[in-house]
Amino acid sequence: MRSVPTTSLDLTSAEVIADPYPFFDEERSRHPVAWHEPTGMYLVFDHATVSAVQRDRRLGRIWADKQPADYLEPFNLLHRNQMMENEPPEHTRLRRPVARAFARGHVERLRPRVRELADGLLDEVDPAGFDVVGDFAEPLPVLVIADLLGVPRSYASSLRDWSQAIVRMYEVPPGPGVVDAAVAAAAEFAGLVRELIAERRNAPRDDLISDLAATELTEDEQVAAVVLLLNAGHEASVNVFGNGLTAMLRRGLRPADDVAATVEEMLRFDSALQLFERTATEPVEIADLTLEPGDKVAVLLGSANRDPAVFDQPAEFRPDRTPNNHVAFGVGVHFCLGAPLARMELVESVGLLFERFPDLGLRNEPVSRGTFVLRGFTSVPVGGGLGFTS
Repeated sequence: MRSVPTTSLDLTSAEVIADPYPFFDEERSRHPVAWHEPTGMYLVFDHATVSAVQRDRRLGRIWADKQPADYLEPFNLLHRNQMMENEPPEHTRLRRPVARAFARGHVERLRPRVRELADGLLDEVDPAGFDVVGDFAEPLPVLVIADLLGVPRSYASSLRDWSQAIVRMYEVPPGPGVVDAAVAAAAEFAGLVRELIAERRNAPRDDLISDLAATELTEDEQVAAVVLLLNAGHEASVNVFGNGLTAMLRRGLRPADDVAATVEEMLRFDSALQLFERTATEPVEIADLTLEPGDKVAVLLGSANRDPAVFDQPAEFRPDRTPNNHVAFGVGVHFCLGAPLARMELVESVGLLFERFPDLGLRNEPVSRGTFVLRGFTSVPVGGGLGFTS
């Protein structure tokens, strides 16, 4: 019987959180997949196997309520009813009503509004020094997705706080304080969305909440969809922007003439989402290992995006890299629904930032959010004509 490779990679260590990529390189050179006892999962390191796992319909997103279930019901309610935690046909039923809002044509119609919002935010900063995450990258996607959904702008600050509290539950493992904050945020977030759904049923508007309120989805499913879109639409864009911009400024780089190519490199180079979990629903072989029903496997997207079998000099940030077959948005049925919107927001915001501040540099060391699964910065201090490096 073939022995199962194992890994002792500590996903909670300060060294791994600060820079996981040398650790990924070492693991990937030894095995594409390895058993990880601390999480009770198989971890997948290479690009080919990460892609194969995400495409294999026998490896699904199977939601299991977090325990204790009574206390965590506000958090569990949002997740058991959302598309990301379900497989077809439920996934298809939950995804269909919102998919058209993120079609390429509709996203393109939003481009002038995104540019207008980005311009307005940059009008408010001090060119000599500002926090490009807190003052620009973080509020922009919240305002965009709130406009799309029909959530009043006055709630923008609360939306950001709720989102950050909920997604901290995805870390391995979340502490008691994180759990309490996530439960409170889920309850408050859902309460607001229920009020807005009730309003739209009585007085529909030209927004996504009105569209959802008119569908066959249950109210719990409508609430879960709105919360997922706000969380995912916010977290991905903010962290990709902060991670990619920091990588560029540390190296004295600027976007390529084709800003879209630079955005793809930002997505690849320092992935905002590092780990995505799946569960075997029947026996399945991956990389010469047999998984049994109930076995869990986690793809490490950041590791796949630094695989030298796919990317030439993967540790280099190349603003004009092409081809760029990264997996930052996932692969297969759970490919990120909001990818077209996130890409458009990033192209507009990155391009406009350097257009307005061509001599942009780091003023000080960026502040990490200190988490592994969702990787990013809480603050990136910048200013014009500066050259801080670390």
